[in-house]
Amino acid sequence: MANPAAGRGGALRLAARAAAALGADGHVVHDLTGGTAADAAGRLERAVAGGLDAVVGVGGDGVVHLLAQQVAGTRVALGVLPAGTGNDVARALGLPVGDAAAALRCLLAGLRRDPRPVDALRVHDATGRSSWCVAAVAAGFDAAVNRRANAMARPWGRARYLVAVVRELPHLVPRRYTLTLDGAVESVDAVLVTVANTPSYGGGLRIAPDASVVDGRLDVVVVGAIPRAELVRMLPTLRTGSHVHHLAVSTRTALDVRVAETGPGAPVEAFGDGEHVGPLPLRCVVVPGALRVLASAPPPAATQPTATR
Repeated sequence: MANPAAGRGGALRLAARAAAALGADGHVVHDLTGGTAADAAGRLERAVAGGLDAVVGVGGDGVVHLLAQQVAGTRVALGVLPAGTGNDVARALGLPVGDAAAALRCLLAGLRRDPRPVDALRVHDATGRSSWCVAAVAAGFDAAVNRRANAMARPWGRARYLVAVVRELPHLVPRRYTLTLDGAVESVDAVLVTVANTPSYGGGLRIAPDASVVDGRLDVVVVGAIPRAELVRMLPTLRTGSHVHHLAVSTRTALDVRVAETGPGAPVEAFGDGEHVGPLPLRCVVVPGALRVLASAPPPAATQPTATR
């Protein structure tokens, strides 16, 4: 399954290459690409019900998010050929990003060995709806930026998020959040609250540098109530993950995370894997081994926490 819009058509070209390579390797290939996300989801649902062995997503984190809704918690294996803007799930899985030929070789090698289990988040929103996320759930300024970027037609790629940041900054207002981590309750004033399963989101921003998809836990990153100018100065450090050393940043780990917004203002809408998942309050629960991925090398192991306060 490919995202027709990913890579300005590059995902479709890579999907065609992948289909030919998989067929030559002896696999029976069915194209589940749809005209819309809903069409593609329907095709995938029917294919899974029909006994699909594996599904390959060609695109970015949005495609992985769509596939996870159907294959998480099942025996259907998931392959990823990164061809989108973000590709943060692919990075977390240790897959080649920016090298289509290497990614395809990795996929073919992964099909010759047992799938590797990785964690996913089960997210429950205020409306009672549940969904799966693989990378991270954003519930602060980053979610507002995500919402604005998704509504923009241009520019393409990462530049869209930079423009969205600039346009969203004038609306930055700290919020009061109530966090419940494995039953322990705390209140924080923050501009950003992220629940992460992968180290990066937003195309390589290392929001939770110690996160891992194989450690059975979630990393919660909180950026306190800082002024706009200070947030702007902090943004470049997200590329390296060194923002965790800032006095306004705190990190925690948990298995079960509840995020509620208790201050005034419009309800906070959360985004997961770059897609809208619903309004706060949210509950995020890590499900170890929820996904079975096709990869020729294991995902990077968890590291020792960089900073915990």
